[in-house]
Amino acid sequence: MRRREISPVELTEHYLDRIDRLDAQVGAYVTVTAELALEQAHKAEARVLAGEDVSPLAGVPIPIKDLNLVKGVPIHFGSATYEGFVAPVDDSLVERLRDAGTIMLGKTATPEFGLPCYTETPLSPPSRTPWDPSRSAGGSSGGAAAAVAAGLAPAAQGSDGAGSIRIPASVCGLFGLKPTRGRISSAPIVPDLAGLATNGPITRTVADAAALLDVMAHHNPGDLYHAPEPELGSFGAYVGRDPGRLRIARYAEPPVPGTVVHPEVLAAYEHASAELAALGHEVVDIAPPFGPEIVPQFVTLWYAFSCMHPVEPDRQDRLRPLTAWLRERGFATPAPDFLQAQSALQLATRFGLLATDPYDAVLTPTVTQPPRPIGWFEDVDDPEETFERMKRFAAFPAMYNVSGQPAVSLPLHWSPDGLPIGVMLAGRFGDEGTLISVSSQLEAARGGFWGERRPAAW
Repeated sequence: MRRREISPVELTEHYLDRIDRLDAQVGAYVTVTAELALEQAHKAEARVLAGEDVSPLAGVPIPIKDLNLVKGVPIHFGSATYEGFVAPVDDSLVERLRDAGTIMLGKTATPEFGLPCYTETPLSPPSRTPWDPSRSAGGSSGGAAAAVAAGLAPAAQGSDGAGSIRIPASVCGLFGLKPTRGRISSAPIVPDLAGLATNGPITRTVADAAALLDVMAHHNPGDLYHAPEPELGSFGAYVGRDPGRLRIARYAEPPVPGTVVHPEVLAAYEHASAELAALGHEVVDIAPPFGPEIVPQFVTLWYAFSCMHPVEPDRQDRLRPLTAWLRERGFATPAPDFLQAQSALQLATRFGLLATDPYDAVLTPTVTQPPRPIGWFEDVDDPEETFERMKRFAAFPAMYNVSGQPAVSLPLHWSPDGLPIGVMLAGRFGDEGTLISVSSQLEAARGGFWGERRPAAW
Protein backbone atom coordinates (compact mmCIF):
# COMPACT_ATOMS: atom_id res chain seq x y z
CA MET A 1 0.00 0.00 0.00
CA ARG A 2 2.90 2.37 0.72
CA ARG A 3 4.16 1.69 -2.83
CA ARG A 4 0.59 2.10 -4.14
CA GLU A 5 0.62 -1.36 -5.68
CA ILE A 6 -2.66 -2.16 -3.93
CA SER A 7 -5.15 0.18 -2.31
CA PRO A 8 -6.86 -0.13 1.08
CA VAL A 9 -10.19 -0.36 -0.76
CA GLU A 10 -8.99 -3.21 -2.98
CA LEU A 11 -7.60 -5.06 0.01
CA THR A 12 -10.79 -4.61 2.02
CA GLU A 13 -12.93 -5.78 -0.91
CA HIS A 14 -10.65 -8.81 -1.28
CA TYR A 15 -11.24 -9.88 2.33
CA LEU A 16 -14.97 -9.11 2.28
CA ASP A 17 -15.27 -11.31 -0.81
CA ARG A 18 -13.38 -14.15 0.88
CA ILE A 19 -15.57 -13.84 3.98
CA ASP A 20 -18.69 -14.00 1.83
CA ARG A 21 -17.48 -17.11 0.00
CA LEU A 22 -15.65 -19.03 2.73
CA ASP A 23 -16.78 -18.03 6.22
CA ALA A 24 -19.56 -20.62 6.33
CA GLN A 25 -16.81 -23.25 6.30
CA VAL A 26 -14.96 -21.93 9.35
CA GLY A 27 -17.39 -19.81 11.40
CA ALA A 28 -15.01 -16.92 11.96
CA TYR A 29 -17.43 -13.96 12.03
CA VAL A 30 -20.58 -13.34 14.01
CA THR A 31 -21.09 -9.87 12.46
CA VAL A 32 -19.68 -8.54 9.17
CA THR A 33 -19.52 -4.73 8.92
CA ALA A 34 -18.96 -4.40 5.17
CA GLU A 35 -20.33 -0.86 4.83
CA LEU A 36 -18.28 0.46 7.76
CA ALA A 37 -15.16 -1.35 6.51
CA LEU A 38 -15.40 0.20 3.05
CA GLU A 39 -16.01 3.64 4.54
CA GLN A 40 -12.86 3.29 6.66
CA ALA A 41 -10.92 1.93 3.66
CA HIS A 42 -11.82 4.95 1.51
CA LYS A 43 -10.62 7.27 4.30
CA ALA A 44 -7.35 5.34 4.62
CA GLU A 45 -6.88 5.43 0.85
CA ALA A 46 -7.37 9.18 0.75
CA ARG A 47 -4.68 9.63 3.41
CA VAL A 48 -2.25 7.40 1.51
CA LEU A 49 -2.91 9.20 -1.80
CA ALA A 50 -2.45 12.55 -0.08
CA GLY A 51 1.01 11.45 1.00
CA GLU A 52 0.23 11.79 4.69
CA ASP A 53 2.59 10.24 7.23
CA VAL A 54 0.31 7.36 8.15
CA SER A 55 0.71 4.45 10.56
CA PRO A 56 2.37 1.29 9.20
CA LEU A 57 -1.00 -0.43 9.75
CA ALA A 58 -3.07 2.16 7.86
CA GLY A 59 -5.42 0.36 5.50
CA VAL A 60 -4.81 -3.08 7.04
CA PRO A 61 -8.03 -4.99 7.84
CA ILE A 62 -8.12 -6.11 11.51
CA PRO A 63 -11.37 -7.64 12.84
CA ILE A 64 -12.45 -7.12 16.46
CA LYS A 65 -13.47 -9.90 18.83
CA ASP A 66 -17.12 -9.85 19.89
CA LEU A 67 -16.14 -9.29 23.52
CA ASN A 68 -14.89 -5.79 22.67
CA LEU A 69 -17.08 -2.71 22.32
CA VAL A 70 -17.29 -0.88 18.99
CA LYS A 71 -19.65 2.08 19.23
CA GLY A 72 -22.78 1.65 17.11
CA VAL A 73 -22.07 -1.99 16.26
CA PRO A 74 -24.03 -4.91 17.79
CA ILE A 75 -22.15 -6.87 20.45
CA HIS A 76 -23.33 -10.24 21.71
CA PHE A 77 -20.50 -11.31 24.05
CA GLY A 78 -21.14 -14.74 22.54
CA SER A 79 -24.53 -14.87 24.25
CA ALA A 80 -28.14 -14.99 23.08
CA THR A 81 -28.98 -12.99 26.22
CA TYR A 82 -27.53 -9.85 24.53
CA GLU A 83 -29.59 -10.08 21.36
CA GLY A 84 -30.34 -6.56 20.10
CA PHE A 85 -27.69 -4.83 22.22
CA VAL A 86 -25.57 -2.19 20.46
CA ALA A 87 -22.32 -0.96 21.98
CA PRO A 88 -22.72 2.58 23.39
CA VAL A 89 -18.97 3.38 23.38
CA ASP A 90 -15.67 2.17 21.95
CA ASP A 91 -13.15 0.24 23.99
CA SER A 92 -9.97 2.31 24.15
CA LEU A 93 -8.20 -0.53 22.33
CA VAL A 94 -10.66 -0.14 19.44
CA GLU A 95 -9.91 3.60 19.38
CA ARG A 96 -6.18 2.84 19.16
CA LEU A 97 -6.64 0.48 16.23
CA ARG A 98 -8.93 2.94 14.44
CA ASP A 99 -6.52 5.82 14.99
CA ALA A 100 -3.81 3.67 13.42
CA GLY A 101 -5.95 3.44 10.30
CA THR A 102 -6.88 -0.24 10.51
CA ILE A 103 -10.09 -1.42 8.85
CA MET A 104 -12.69 -3.30 10.91
CA LEU A 105 -14.11 -6.10 8.77
CA GLY A 106 -16.48 -7.18 11.52
CA LYS A 107 -16.77 -8.91 14.88
CA THR A 108 -15.22 -12.36 15.29
CA ALA A 109 -17.05 -15.15 17.06
CA THR A 110 -16.45 -15.91 20.73
CA PRO A 111 -18.10 -18.34 23.17
CA GLU A 112 -20.53 -17.08 25.78
CA PHE A 113 -18.85 -14.31 27.83
CA GLY A 114 -15.48 -15.71 26.69
CA LEU A 115 -15.64 -18.46 29.30
CA PRO A 116 -15.07 -21.73 27.33
CA CYS A 117 -11.93 -22.78 25.43
CA TYR A 118 -14.05 -23.66 22.36
CA THR A 119 -16.29 -21.39 20.27
CA GLU A 120 -19.73 -22.93 19.77
CA THR A 121 -22.86 -20.82 20.31
CA PRO A 122 -26.36 -20.53 18.76
CA LEU A 123 -25.40 -17.13 17.30
CA SER A 124 -23.29 -18.40 14.39
CA PRO A 125 -21.72 -21.60 13.06
CA PRO A 126 -19.03 -23.20 15.25
CA SER A 127 -15.54 -21.77 14.79
CA ARG A 128 -13.45 -24.46 13.09
CA THR A 129 -9.75 -24.82 12.46
CA PRO A 130 -9.32 -24.67 8.68
CA TRP A 131 -6.67 -27.41 8.93
CA ASP A 132 -9.53 -29.83 9.62
CA PRO A 133 -13.01 -28.26 9.62
CA SER A 134 -14.38 -31.16 11.67
CA ARG A 135 -12.36 -29.80 14.61
CA SER A 136 -12.67 -26.76 16.86
CA ALA A 137 -10.73 -23.52 16.38
CA GLY A 138 -10.51 -23.27 20.17
CA GLY A 139 -11.55 -20.31 22.27
CA SER A 140 -12.30 -17.89 23.37
CA SER A 141 -10.68 -16.11 20.41
CA GLY A 142 -11.74 -18.97 18.14
CA GLY A 143 -13.36 -16.77 15.51
CA ALA A 144 -10.31 -14.49 15.36
CA ALA A 145 -7.92 -17.40 14.86
CA ALA A 146 -10.17 -19.09 12.31
CA ALA A 147 -10.32 -15.83 10.33
CA VAL A 148 -6.53 -15.47 10.16
CA ALA A 149 -5.82 -19.15 9.51
CA ALA A 150 -8.37 -19.32 6.67
CA GLY A 151 -7.23 -16.08 5.03
CA LEU A 152 -10.35 -14.12 6.01
CA ALA A 153 -8.19 -11.45 7.68
CA PRO A 154 -4.45 -10.78 7.57
CA ALA A 155 -4.29 -10.58 11.39
CA ALA A 156 -6.77 -10.20 14.25
CA GLN A 157 -7.28 -8.78 17.71
CA GLY A 158 -8.01 -11.33 20.42
CA SER A 159 -8.14 -11.48 24.19
CA ASP A 160 -6.84 -13.96 26.76
CA GLY A 161 -8.04 -14.63 30.30
CA ALA A 162 -6.97 -18.28 30.65
CA GLY A 163 -5.28 -19.02 27.33
CA SER A 164 -7.86 -17.56 24.96
CA ILE A 165 -5.27 -16.21 22.48
CA ARG A 166 -2.73 -19.03 22.78
CA ILE A 167 -5.20 -21.94 22.61
CA PRO A 168 -6.75 -20.88 19.26
CA ALA A 169 -3.30 -19.98 17.92
CA SER A 170 -2.11 -23.49 18.74
CA VAL A 171 -4.99 -25.35 17.10
CA CYS A 172 -5.06 -23.02 14.07
CA GLY A 173 -1.31 -23.01 13.36
CA LEU A 174 -0.74 -19.34 14.19
CA PHE A 175 1.43 -17.08 16.33
CA GLY A 176 -0.49 -15.81 19.36
CA LEU A 177 0.87 -13.35 21.91
CA LYS A 178 -0.59 -12.75 25.37
CA PRO A 179 1.01 -9.52 26.63
CA THR A 180 2.14 -8.71 30.15
CA ARG A 181 -0.55 -7.77 32.65
CA GLY A 182 -1.14 -4.02 32.39
CA ARG A 183 0.32 -3.71 28.90
CA ILE A 184 -3.06 -2.95 27.25
CA SER A 185 -5.83 -1.02 28.98
CA SER A 186 -9.34 -2.47 29.03
CA ALA A 187 -10.94 0.97 29.56
CA PRO A 188 -13.47 2.46 29.74
CA ILE A 189 -16.02 -0.20 30.75
CA VAL A 190 -14.25 -3.51 31.35
CA PRO A 191 -12.55 -3.72 34.79
CA ASP A 192 -9.10 -5.24 35.25
CA LEU A 193 -9.70 -6.53 38.81
CA ALA A 194 -7.54 -9.68 39.22
CA GLY A 195 -5.68 -8.86 36.01
CA LEU A 196 -6.23 -12.27 34.45
CA ALA A 197 -7.42 -11.05 31.04
CA THR A 198 -5.69 -8.94 28.42
CA ASN A 199 -6.09 -8.12 24.75
CA GLY A 200 -3.43 -9.13 22.25
CA PRO A 201 -2.61 -10.07 18.63
CA ILE A 202 -3.22 -13.28 16.67
CA THR A 203 -1.13 -13.33 13.51
CA ARG A 204 0.68 -15.44 10.95
CA THR A 205 4.07 -13.81 11.56
CA VAL A 206 6.03 -12.49 14.51
CA ALA A 207 6.56 -9.10 12.83
CA ASP A 208 2.80 -8.67 12.41
CA ALA A 209 2.22 -9.43 16.10
CA ALA A 210 4.89 -6.92 17.15
CA ALA A 211 3.40 -4.23 14.89
CA LEU A 212 -0.08 -4.80 16.33
CA LEU A 213 1.24 -4.81 19.90
CA ASP A 214 2.92 -1.46 19.29
CA VAL A 215 -0.49 -0.03 18.40
CA MET A 216 -2.46 -1.88 21.09
CA ALA A 217 -0.20 -1.05 24.03
CA HIS A 218 -1.51 1.87 26.09
CA HIS A 219 -2.61 2.95 29.56
CA ASN A 220 -5.61 4.93 30.74
CA PRO A 221 -6.28 6.85 33.98
CA GLY A 222 -7.73 4.47 36.55
CA ASP A 223 -6.03 1.32 35.25
CA LEU A 224 -5.03 -0.95 38.15
CA TYR A 225 -1.95 -2.35 36.41
CA HIS A 226 0.86 -0.79 34.36
CA ALA A 227 3.52 -2.74 32.47
CA PRO A 228 6.98 -1.22 31.94
CA GLU A 229 7.74 0.23 28.52
CA PRO A 230 9.89 -1.89 26.14
CA GLU A 231 13.58 -1.12 26.55
CA LEU A 232 14.08 -0.58 22.81
CA GLY A 233 11.16 1.84 22.56
CA SER A 234 8.96 -0.40 20.40
CA PHE A 235 8.15 -4.09 20.11
CA GLY A 236 8.88 -4.02 16.40
CA ALA A 237 12.52 -3.26 17.23
CA TYR A 238 12.90 -6.78 18.64
CA VAL A 239 11.94 -8.51 15.38
CA GLY A 240 15.06 -9.96 13.76
CA ARG A 241 17.21 -8.92 16.74
CA ASP A 242 19.68 -11.53 17.96
CA PRO A 243 18.43 -12.58 21.40
CA GLY A 244 21.87 -13.86 22.41
CA ARG A 245 22.30 -17.18 24.16
CA LEU A 246 19.26 -17.64 26.37
CA ARG A 247 18.68 -19.90 29.37
CA ILE A 248 15.34 -21.55 28.73
CA ALA A 249 13.62 -23.67 31.37
CA ARG A 250 11.13 -26.34 30.36
CA TYR A 251 8.56 -28.65 31.91
CA ALA A 252 5.67 -30.72 30.53
CA GLU A 253 3.88 -31.85 33.68
CA PRO A 254 0.40 -30.26 33.69
CA PRO A 255 -0.82 -28.74 36.96
CA VAL A 256 -4.33 -30.18 36.60
CA PRO A 257 -4.52 -33.61 38.28
CA GLY A 258 -5.48 -36.53 36.06
CA THR A 259 -4.35 -34.82 32.85
CA VAL A 260 -2.61 -36.90 30.19
CA VAL A 261 -0.46 -35.11 27.61
CA HIS A 262 -0.96 -36.53 24.09
CA PRO A 263 2.15 -38.09 22.47
CA GLU A 264 2.02 -35.65 19.54
CA VAL A 265 1.97 -32.74 21.99
CA LEU A 266 5.03 -34.16 23.70
CA ALA A 267 6.65 -34.59 20.28
CA ALA A 268 6.03 -30.91 19.54
CA TYR A 269 7.57 -29.99 22.90
CA GLU A 270 10.67 -32.13 22.28
CA HIS A 271 11.10 -30.81 18.73
CA ALA A 272 10.87 -27.22 20.01
CA SER A 273 13.46 -27.99 22.70
CA ALA A 274 15.80 -29.42 20.08
CA GLU A 275 15.34 -26.39 17.78
CA LEU A 276 16.11 -23.98 20.61
CA ALA A 277 19.21 -25.97 21.55
CA ALA A 278 20.33 -26.06 17.91
CA LEU A 279 20.12 -22.24 17.86
CA GLY A 280 22.60 -22.16 20.74
CA HIS A 281 20.26 -21.72 23.69
CA GLU A 282 20.65 -23.61 26.96
CA VAL A 283 17.52 -25.68 27.62
CA VAL A 284 17.10 -26.86 31.23
CA ASP A 285 14.49 -29.13 32.82
CA ILE A 286 12.82 -27.69 35.92
CA ALA A 287 10.07 -28.73 38.28
CA PRO A 288 6.72 -27.10 37.44
CA PRO A 289 6.63 -23.66 39.11
CA PHE A 290 2.86 -23.89 39.60
CA GLY A 291 1.34 -27.00 41.16
CA PRO A 292 -2.11 -28.58 41.42
CA GLU A 293 -2.82 -26.77 44.69
CA ILE A 294 -3.60 -23.54 42.82
CA VAL A 295 -6.19 -25.07 40.48
CA PRO A 296 -9.13 -24.87 42.96
CA GLN A 297 -8.22 -21.26 43.69
CA PHE A 298 -8.25 -20.38 40.00
CA VAL A 299 -11.58 -22.18 39.58
CA THR A 300 -13.06 -20.08 42.38
CA LEU A 301 -12.09 -16.92 40.47
CA TRP A 302 -13.48 -18.36 37.21
CA TYR A 303 -16.81 -19.06 38.90
CA ALA A 304 -16.98 -15.49 40.21
CA PHE A 305 -15.92 -13.82 36.95
CA SER A 306 -18.59 -15.76 35.05
CA CYS A 307 -21.09 -13.53 36.88
CA MET A 308 -19.65 -10.22 35.65
CA HIS A 309 -22.02 -9.81 32.69
CA PRO A 310 -25.49 -8.70 33.83
CA VAL A 311 -28.31 -10.79 32.38
CA GLU A 312 -31.96 -9.72 32.48
CA PRO A 313 -34.12 -12.09 34.57
CA ASP A 314 -36.39 -12.88 31.62
CA ARG A 315 -33.36 -13.91 29.52
CA GLN A 316 -31.70 -16.26 32.00
CA ASP A 317 -33.12 -19.24 30.14
CA ARG A 318 -31.08 -18.26 27.07
CA LEU A 319 -27.78 -18.95 28.84
CA ARG A 320 -25.74 -21.92 27.65
CA PRO A 321 -25.79 -24.85 30.13
CA LEU A 322 -22.09 -24.43 30.99
CA THR A 323 -22.50 -20.69 31.63
CA ALA A 324 -25.54 -21.24 33.82
CA TRP A 325 -23.63 -23.88 35.79
CA LEU A 326 -20.63 -21.59 36.28
CA ARG A 327 -22.78 -18.61 37.29
CA GLU A 328 -24.74 -20.67 39.80
CA ARG A 329 -21.47 -21.46 41.56
CA GLY A 330 -20.18 -17.94 41.16
CA PHE A 331 -23.19 -16.32 42.79
CA ALA A 332 -22.87 -18.85 45.64
CA THR A 333 -19.22 -17.92 46.29
CA PRO A 334 -18.87 -15.74 49.43
CA ALA A 335 -16.66 -12.65 49.08
CA PRO A 336 -14.14 -13.95 51.67
CA ASP A 337 -13.69 -17.13 49.62
CA PHE A 338 -12.99 -15.06 46.51
CA LEU A 339 -10.48 -12.86 48.33
CA GLN A 340 -8.76 -15.85 49.92
CA ALA A 341 -8.46 -17.50 46.50
CA GLN A 342 -6.99 -14.37 44.97
CA SER A 343 -4.57 -14.05 47.90
CA ALA A 344 -3.48 -17.68 47.50
CA LEU A 345 -2.86 -17.15 43.78
CA GLN A 346 -0.71 -14.09 44.48
CA LEU A 347 1.32 -16.10 46.97
CA ALA A 348 1.74 -18.88 44.41
CA THR A 349 2.85 -16.31 41.83
CA ARG A 350 5.53 -14.95 44.15
CA PHE A 351 6.98 -18.41 44.68
CA GLY A 352 6.55 -19.35 41.01
CA LEU A 353 8.45 -16.29 39.81
CA LEU A 354 11.31 -17.08 42.21
CA ALA A 355 11.65 -20.37 40.32
CA THR A 356 11.39 -18.97 36.79
CA ASP A 357 13.06 -15.54 36.98
CA PRO A 358 16.59 -17.01 36.72
CA TYR A 359 15.61 -18.06 33.17
CA ASP A 360 14.99 -15.92 30.09
CA ALA A 361 11.96 -17.98 29.05
CA VAL A 362 9.98 -21.07 30.02
CA LEU A 363 8.90 -23.70 27.46
CA THR A 364 5.79 -25.86 27.87
CA PRO A 365 3.10 -27.31 25.64
CA THR A 366 0.31 -24.85 24.82
CA VAL A 367 -2.54 -27.37 25.13
CA THR A 368 -2.47 -31.04 26.09
CA GLN A 369 -4.12 -32.53 23.01
CA PRO A 370 -4.41 -31.94 19.25
CA PRO A 371 -7.45 -29.93 18.07
CA ARG A 372 -10.66 -31.46 19.46
CA PRO A 373 -13.67 -32.40 17.29
CA ILE A 374 -16.57 -29.96 17.12
CA GLY A 375 -18.95 -30.82 19.96
CA TRP A 376 -16.36 -32.84 21.89
CA PHE A 377 -16.35 -30.64 24.99
CA GLU A 378 -20.13 -30.89 25.36
CA ASP A 379 -20.45 -34.56 24.36
CA VAL A 380 -20.82 -35.47 28.03
CA ASP A 381 -23.59 -35.95 30.58
CA ASP A 382 -23.42 -32.56 32.33
CA PRO A 383 -21.66 -29.16 32.35
CA GLU A 384 -19.36 -30.21 35.17
CA GLU A 385 -17.73 -32.80 32.90
CA THR A 386 -17.49 -30.19 30.12
CA PHE A 387 -15.59 -27.99 32.56
CA GLU A 388 -13.29 -30.87 33.53
CA ARG A 389 -12.50 -31.49 29.86
CA MET A 390 -11.72 -27.79 29.45
CA LYS A 391 -9.39 -27.78 32.46
CA ARG A 392 -7.44 -30.79 31.21
CA PHE A 393 -7.23 -29.58 27.61
CA ALA A 394 -6.06 -26.08 28.60
CA ALA A 395 -4.00 -27.08 31.63
CA PHE A 396 -0.89 -25.02 30.84
CA PRO A 397 -1.77 -21.47 29.66
CA ALA A 398 -3.91 -20.18 32.56
CA MET A 399 -0.95 -20.23 34.94
CA TYR A 400 0.57 -17.28 33.09
CA ASN A 401 -2.67 -15.33 33.36
CA VAL A 402 -2.33 -15.82 37.11
CA SER A 403 1.29 -14.62 37.13
CA GLY A 404 0.72 -11.85 34.56
CA GLN A 405 3.77 -12.91 32.52
CA PRO A 406 3.80 -12.52 28.73
CA ALA A 407 3.51 -15.76 26.77
CA VAL A 408 3.34 -16.82 23.14
CA SER A 409 2.16 -19.90 21.27
CA LEU A 410 4.48 -20.88 18.43
CA PRO A 411 3.32 -22.83 15.33
CA LEU A 412 6.28 -25.20 15.23
CA HIS A 413 4.69 -28.63 14.80
CA TRP A 414 2.10 -30.46 12.72
CA SER A 415 0.97 -34.01 13.47
CA PRO A 416 1.34 -36.73 10.80
CA ASP A 417 -2.34 -36.24 9.90
CA GLY A 418 -1.81 -32.50 9.34
CA LEU A 419 -3.07 -30.98 12.61
CA PRO A 420 -1.24 -27.97 14.05
CA ILE A 421 0.13 -28.29 17.59
CA GLY A 422 1.67 -25.24 19.20
CA VAL A 423 4.22 -24.89 21.98
CA MET A 424 4.29 -22.08 24.52
CA LEU A 425 7.09 -19.80 25.66
CA ALA A 426 6.53 -17.56 28.69
CA GLY A 427 8.84 -14.67 29.52
CA ARG A 428 9.74 -12.54 32.48
CA PHE A 429 7.16 -9.97 33.56
CA GLY A 430 7.29 -7.03 31.14
CA ASP A 431 9.69 -8.76 28.76
CA GLU A 432 7.73 -9.37 25.57
CA GLY A 433 10.89 -8.21 23.77
CA THR A 434 12.85 -11.40 24.46
CA LEU A 435 9.89 -13.55 23.42
CA ILE A 436 9.57 -11.60 20.17
CA SER A 437 13.31 -11.89 19.45
CA VAL A 438 13.54 -15.63 20.03
CA SER A 439 10.25 -16.28 18.22
CA SER A 440 11.55 -14.29 15.27
CA GLN A 441 14.76 -16.32 15.38
CA LEU A 442 12.78 -19.60 15.30
CA GLU A 443 10.62 -18.29 12.47
CA ALA A 444 13.71 -17.35 10.43
CA ALA A 445 15.21 -20.79 11.06
CA ARG A 446 12.08 -22.27 9.50
CA GLY A 447 12.71 -20.22 6.36
CA GLY A 448 10.62 -17.22 7.39
CA PHE A 449 6.86 -16.94 7.94
CA TRP A 450 6.96 -20.43 9.54
CA GLY A 451 7.54 -21.95 6.09
CA GLU A 452 4.43 -20.31 4.57
CA ARG A 453 2.20 -23.25 5.52
CA ARG A 454 -1.46 -22.76 4.60
CA PRO A 455 -4.47 -25.05 5.04
CA ALA A 456 -6.25 -26.44 2.00
CA ALA A 457 -9.22 -24.14 2.72
CA TRP A 458 -6.95 -21.16 1.94
